This record gives sequence, C-alpha cells and structure tokens, in this order.
Amino acid sequence: MASQETISLVLRLAVSVAISYVTWRAIKEIIEPNRKEKQEAEKRSKQLLQRLGIKTTVKLSDHEMFVAQNLVEPDSVGVSWEDIGGLDDQIAELRRTVLMPLQKRPDIRVSSLVQPPKGVLLYGPPGCGKTMLAKAMAREADARFINLQLSTLTDKWYGESQKLAAAVFTLAEKIQPVIIFIDEIDAFLRVRDRGDHEVTAMMKAQFLSLWDGLISDSASRIVILGATNRPQDVDDAIRRRLPCSFRIGLPNPTQRLMILRKILAGEELSPDLELEIIAAQTDNYSGSDLQELCRKAAVRCYLRAVAQNDLQLLNSLNDVNVEETGADSRITMEDFQTALC
Repeated sequence: MASQETISLVLRLAVSVAISYVTWRAIKEIIEPNRKEKQEAEKRSKQLLQRLGIKTTVKLSDHEMFVAQNLVEPDSVGVSWEDIGGLDDQIAELRRTVLMPLQKRPDIRVSSLVQPPKGVLLYGPPGCGKTMLAKAMAREADARFINLQLSTLTDKWYGESQKLAAAVFTLAEKIQPVIIFIDEIDAFLRVRDRGDHEVTAMMKAQFLSLWDGLISDSASRIVILGATNRPQDVDDAIRRRLPCSFRIGLPNPTQRLMILRKILAGEELSPDLELEIIAAQTDNYSGSDLQELCRKAAVRCYLRAVAQNDLQLLNSLNDVNVEETGADSRITMEDFQTALC
C-alpha cells in the first residue's frame, strides 16, 4: 500500500509539474509575443559571429547578442573605394584620420596619442555619397562594423532600451576594433527638449554617458560614425562628441564627370556621347541624381532597340513614340539630352 501511495504521489507531482510548465510557457507567449523573433535573432547573431571569425570564447549577454545582428560582413558589402566617384579628397582624409589610426600596426612604436577619433560625422545634402562612404569603410576598414538601426534600441518593456544602448558599447569593447555607424543620426540623437518622451530621453542620456566613457578610454579602438542631411538638428552635446566632421557636398563639374564615368563603366556608349558636356549641364545634381539620369538614358536606349523590332507593340503598350535610329543599341548623346528634359 505504501509503495502504491508513493507511486501515486510521484505521478501527481509529475503531472502537476508538467501542467505548471505548459501554463508557464503559455503565459510567457502572451506576455512576450516576440520571444521567438528574439531567439531567431540570437541564432542569426551566433552564425554571423562565427563567419566574422569572432572567437567563441567571447561571452555575450542576451542584449549584446541581440545587438550583434547589426554586425556587417565585409564581403557582403558591394561597395568599395573604387566605386565612389568624385570624393577622392574625402576618402584620402578618412583613410588618414580614421582608418590608419584604427588599424595601428603593432610592429611600429608610436605615441599613445595616435588613436582614431571617437566620433566622425558625415553631413551634407541627400544623395551625395555619405552612406556609400560608410559602406566602403565597412569593406575596407579591416575592423568590425556595426550598422546600428534605431529599431534595435527600441523595446516596449520599460528599461530594456537603456540595456540595449549599454549593450552596444559593451559589445563594441569585446570585439574592437569596431566602427559603429548610425545613419540619419539626427533622427536618433536630435536636439533634446521638454517634449521628448521619457524613455527616449533616458535612452539618449544613457547613450551619451556611455559615449563619454568611451572618449575617456584612450586604449579603446571604437569609432562612432554618424551621417545626416540635417546637421543643425543634431544635439550640441552630440556634435561635441563628433570632433571629426566631413562635409559631403554637391559635386562640381569635374566630380560629376568622375561620377558619370564610374556609373557608365562597362556600358556600351556611342562615340557621339560627350560626358564632359553632360557634366556641365547637370549643375546642382547629386550623385544619386546622376545615377537616375543614366538610368533614364539607358531605358530610352532600350526602348529604341525594342522599337526597331516591334514599334507598333511598343506604342500600344507604353504610349511611347520612338523614332527608328538604326541598329545602334549603344547609349547616345540624344538619349541623355532627352533624359535631361
């Protein structure tokens, strides 16, 4: 009898534990509906860390693992210095002032003052190559690169945003040398005022406090790189922490010519196409504007080639009337002049 009672007690206890576990899992799913997404993010981060060659001995917290999904693989970046036209001076200065001190060679004895700036700001009109420069740095820096998204630092649970902000810096310390890139930094660290939400204000304060710790540590090789179209909207306290600034302005005619040559490299161009004239006619064009201009010219060239085979079908589908100009399928001066209109 005693043994039967013992078995019955054990069974009841096991059933009670099982029910409690299932109930706890169900409650956790209700309370934390994005738990699966976080687990998937952690799995992706682990795979990414392995591909980046970060040692498994580096122990990361849950918050650091969540931030780690913003790490960029250099091989996955399709932009290099050679792909950027018209910004040779800025590229050379970035290499001298940021990348070379960041990649300090151990075989050369240098002063302790030789260190990268703790903050770099790229500013200027939209479409002029700020993000492309950042991408090229991710590929060429020979350092870790964190493309920090604002959504990474926002969480619905009170106090989590501050923990995630702290995780950005603790992760960077563990995997340095590292560049932390914040695109549209004015949206995240804009001028503070009384209208700021409490959580946003606390997250900014946490970020600034940790940034100060980074600045005071002369041994750290961590650079925060920001990009913005509206530098006047960036908080003054942030500007002070970004001592190295580069203005990426609208290209001049010589720079526009270099950009056009970069964009059209590998394309079939007609002998009558004079890029110098196109560069002179595109005053106040940004790099992205020139990219769009080249796209329009290439589309017109394609439409002309289609028209040679089936002009009636082309007109019926697209309501476009293109004159037949022979079998030349190369991009011509006329294509660009039409695109400019």
